[in-house]
Amino acid sequence: MCRESGAYGLDLCLNCTQSLPWNHAACMRCGLPLPVPGECGACLTDPPPVAATTAVFVYGFPLDRLVPRFKFHQDLAAGRLLAEMAAGPLGKAPRPDALIPIPLHAHRLRERGYDQALELARPLARTLSLPLHADRLVRHRATAAQSELHADARKRNVARAFGIAGTASLPGHVALLDDVMTTGATLHAAARTLHAAGVRRVDAWVIARVP
Repeated sequence: MCRESGAYGLDLCLNCTQSLPWNHAACMRCGLPLPVPGECGACLTDPPPVAATTAVFVYGFPLDRLVPRFKFHQDLAAGRLLAEMAAGPLGKAPRPDALIPIPLHAHRLRERGYDQALELARPLARTLSLPLHADRLVRHRATAAQSELHADARKRNVARAFGIAGTASLPGHVALLDDVMTTGATLHAAARTLHAAGVRRVDAWVIARVP
């Protein structure tokens, strides 16, 4: 990020590595940063459709420079670095039967040229020795970019956006993987689709959580 030499086996210098905003204390259900680990009031009042959320980082400096480079500017090396750093915390989360990345719609995939969640999921699945089910969850409805919408509009935007491909049964416990979680609308819509298809437990794994 700062063009200095990497350290400790990462493509980050010592100062940037020490600046990483690890999400050490968070809500177990939605990943929201908290003063102490537990469950936030919103999740106690209205539990989300995911059983647990593991958010590796809080979305802030220097992640707010690294993630956009990966997501919007074809910097796949930045994605590899994010996956390397996330492997440790995600490896300590409850182990799912399979990893499922949040898919892009075909139109957005053609525009971008790659699916950022899949690019994160591939190395994570290898490192954690997890089956990767990258073709079962599909986004069959094109949606507006979530970053351009407020919370209520985000929920409406992704409602009924996902479907299941194929007829084979899905594992009983899966982890949905995405890069950044803001309100959770996308992950929750995908989780509801998976529950409707027979998945008993859906967890959310994200690189960063917006506070």
